[in-house]
Parts: sequence; structure tokens; C-alpha cells
Amino acid sequence: MKRLILTLALAITMVANVASATTTPAKIDALGPGNRIHGMDISYYQHPGNSNIDFKKMYAAGIRFVIIKGGDSIDTYDAQAVRYMIPDRKAAQAALMYTSFYYYATLPNANDQTTITNDAKAQAQKVIWRIASLGGYGRRDLPVALDLENNCISYNSSGCARYATPPNISLWAQTWLDTVAAATGRKPFIYSYPQFLETAMARSVALRQYPLWLAHYSVDPAVTTNQPNAKTVGCYADSWTNQDCTTQWQIWQYTSCGIAGKYGVPGTRVDLNVFYGNNNDFLKLVRGLWQPDNTEMLPINETTATAVTAQSAGTTNDPVLFYVNVSRPNLTPVVTGSVTYTPASTLMSAGVQSITRNSSGSWLIKITNLPAGNYVGTINFTDPSGTEAPSQAPVVFTVAPPPAPSPTPVRTGPALPSPTPSPKPKPTPVDTCAGQIRN
Repeated sequence: MKRLILTLALAITMVANVASATTTPAKIDALGPGNRIHGMDISYYQHPGNSNIDFKKMYAAGIRFVIIKGGDSIDTYDAQAVRYMIPDRKAAQAALMYTSFYYYATLPNANDQTTITNDAKAQAQKVIWRIASLGGYGRRDLPVALDLENNCISYNSSGCARYATPPNISLWAQTWLDTVAAATGRKPFIYSYPQFLETAMARSVALRQYPLWLAHYSVDPAVTTNQPNAKTVGCYADSWTNQDCTTQWQIWQYTSCGIAGKYGVPGTRVDLNVFYGNNNDFLKLVRGLWQPDNTEMLPINETTATAVTAQSAGTTNDPVLFYVNVSRPNLTPVVTGSVTYTPASTLMSAGVQSITRNSSGSWLIKITNLPAGNYVGTINFTDPSGTEAPSQAPVVFTVAPPPAPSPTPVRTGPALPSPTPSPKPKPTPVDTCAGQIRN
């Protein structure tokens, strides 16, 4: 009888432990600065050398929610994020913490509203598929966050060559947020910093309806009257700024210089956050489960169509250019994958190829170092993730010989002295945590 009682007691304890890890608790400890609920955000950078995070130690140090990088516009970085998102989410929830994931956005190199909205919908689809692959939102999942902090849409050797306009950025963000909210039934966060929200985006009442995750490192959240959008005089004016110069924020990333080891995180520093509001305000973000239907699941080897919309070729001094679009069966842009040029014969040169993503499903292929001659080949689309099936489009082009060079004038007279190089000063080390809180 004693053995039976002990067995029943053990079974009850195990059920209670499982329930405590999967059900919503009545109280969430507010152990962060200013007696607020304390959180953290992490990515693959918190896994140096593929090391693991000790989420139990993190919980013991007072962290109650973790926002994990779980997606990126660029496929290479997206694969890095997925590698750690799934095990980190599982381990953090097992340690009784709430989780979310953020998606880092790269905007399309476009001005027309159709391309901008189509790109936003395609990138939103990637996030919807990702949440669906996890089985939907669970009882310990906060809504996904859109990381929008970069408005450069075209780069050159000197840096950014072109920036998106504020109306276009706001249009893209609104489309992405609306698309994810409609599919999941929960409003996503938008993450950014005050200067970006004020100068790079157009103010919008519609954007204000989405919860804000704001990064501001020069203000101490332990002082409860402090605001994360404060300037030395006044405040930043954006969609979330109130009439009294306060801001409507839900999560405040107050430092990027948290003491990583204190929270069980490998490395030296980590981002820390606080939540605005009380226990009930936090739980409002968790309520409302979403479970995916079959139409939301990530496709496998979905049929694609590759089309070359424009091309140009001149002499060997000029790059060969191909503008390429790849679409899904419903004619929307593909969400993942990339393109390349392949010659029809190994005897033909493939040149040096540079691939630029203009928007979802749209690329520019730039080929240099091609000898003069006639070329036949294909533009090939491939997706290493296996979501989209490969497809190709034939191309034919000619590279002409270069024009004859003009004769170089010969200088006469004594040789010019070689200039003496000036010694380069040693760079002064920069403390990237200067002025930040080291919690």
C-alpha cells in the first residue's frame, strides 16, 4: 500500500511539474530595474563556438521572457537563426520563461508601391510559415517581433548608396504587420530605436496600433519616471509618441551591455529588456492561442517559375546584367532561395558573379571577367531549404572585344621623387558600452 501511495504521489508530482511548465501562471515576478518584468533577447551571437545557454541560471537571475532571433530576410542569416531558435525556445520554456522570436527585415530596392507591398507580404509569409512549423503559438509564446532598423536599400563600395523614403518604409511595415496579424490573430511587436522611428518612418495612426519594442540605452529604467524616447531636451516624435512627450512602449531594450555570465549566457555581453505594465498587461499578450491549418504549413519543393525580365551585354569592359524574377504557383514572389548564371558548356567561362537581392523573388546578376565571345546558358533558381523547387530560364548573349585603347603619352625629363608615406596613428580603443548600464 505504501508503495502504491508513493507511486501515486510521484505521478501527481510529475503531472504538476508538466502543468507548471505549460500553463499560464497567475503571477510573473517583476525583478528587473524599476520593479518591472525583466527580459532578454538573444541570437546566434550568444552561442560562440556552438556553446549552450544555461536557461535555468537565466531564470534564477530574474529573467522571465526571452526574445530569440528566429528569422532574417537574407537566407544565410535566416539559416543561422533557425539553427538556434528551436532548441533555445524549447529550453527557455522548460525553464518556465516566456519566449518570442524576432525577424530582421531588409527592405526592397524599389519605389513602386506594388513591389513594396508584395515584398512585405512575401517576408511576412516566411514568418507565418515559421510559426506554423512550431505548431503555432503556445501558452508561453509572446507575439513575434518585426526588427526594423535599417533603411538602406542599395549598397556600393563606400556604404549605402540609396535609402528608402519614410512613406515607403511605413507602407512596408504596415503591410508586414497587418499580414502577420491577420494570419495569426495576434498583433506583432515592432522593434526599432527612437531616431529611426522619428526620421526614417512616416507617422501613422495605423502603425500605433501595434505594440512597440524600443531600444534606448542612455536612459536608466530603474528611475520609473524615465522614458526611453527622451532627448536632452524634449522627446523623439514618432507614431508612438504621446501628447505629453511620453511614449507608448511595451518593451524597452535598455542596454546591450548586460553581464552575460550572470544570466548563464556564454560571452561577455547581452541585450536586456524591461516590460511596461503589470502582470495582467503581460498576460494579455500571451492570451489567444493560434494553431496553424494545413494552408499555413511550409511547402516542400513547391513549383517555381524563373523569368529574365531584362538583360544587357556590351564589351569585355562592361558587366553583363540579368534582372530575374522568380514566382510561386500563385504568382507571388518566392520567399527563400537565390539565383545564379550557369553556362551551357564547361568550355565557357561563368565569369565573376555578383548577386544582389532587389526584393523578394527579384535579383540582379552582375557578371564580370568574361572573355569576348558568344554565350549560351541558363539562369538557375535554387533553394537550399527545400521549400521551393529549382527552376531555370535560358539566356543567350554576346560579349564584344574592347575598343582599341588610345596611346599613352610618354613623359620626358627627370624622374619625380616618390612621396614619403606618413606614419599611420594607432587607433584608440573604443568602449562600445560607454554610457550604458552594465546590469
